[in-house]
Amino acid sequence: MTHPLDKFRFCPVCGSADFVENNFKSKRCGACGFTYYANPCSATVAFIRNKRGDLLVARRGKEPAKDTCDLPGGFVDMYETAEEGLLREIKEETGMEVTAAVYLFSIPNRYLYSGMTIHTLDMFYEVRVGEETDCPVAADDVAALTWMPLDQVNPDDFGLHSIRQGVIRYLAQQT
Repeated sequence: MTHPLDKFRFCPVCGSADFVENNFKSKRCGACGFTYYANPCSATVAFIRNKRGDLLVARRGKEPAKDTCDLPGGFVDMYETAEEGLLREIKEETGMEVTAAVYLFSIPNRYLYSGMTIHTLDMFYEVRVGEETDCPVAADDVAALTWMPLDQVNPDDFGLHSIRQGVIRYLAQQT
C-alpha cells in the first residue's frame, strides 16, 4: 500500500524535497524538521427513518461510486463538531431539519477524491427529522432520494465500503 502522503513531495513549510516517510502515518522534512501527520478526516453518516420506519436512501450524483446507493452525510468542516456537520450535511443534501441524532458507531474508510486516497473516520448516527420527512429534496451531490422499507435495503447496492459495512451493521441491529 502506498503511503497516504506520497502525493506530497515537498515540505509545505520550507519547500525542501527532503520530505520523506517518518513512520506509517507521517512525513518529516530533513531540512527544517517539520513533521506532518496524515490523520483521518471526520465524516458523518445518517440513518434517517420516517414514521413508517422506512430508511432514506440517496443515489450518489458524483464520483466516487456515482449512481450507487448512499446515505446522507459527508465531511465535517473545520471548526464544526461532528453533530454540527451532520445537521449541515442533512440540510444541504435533503433540505430537512434534524430534530434528534443519536451516535451509533464509527468505521474507518478510504475515500478516493481527485486521484488521492483520503482516510476518513465515518461516524454513523440514527436521525429523526421534522414533519416534512415524506418530501425530502435531493440537492448538493445527491442525485435522488428514496424512502425504502428496511427489508428492501440491499447492502450490496451501496458503493462506498464504509457505508456498505455500516448498513450491514445497522440492519443486523434492527432484527
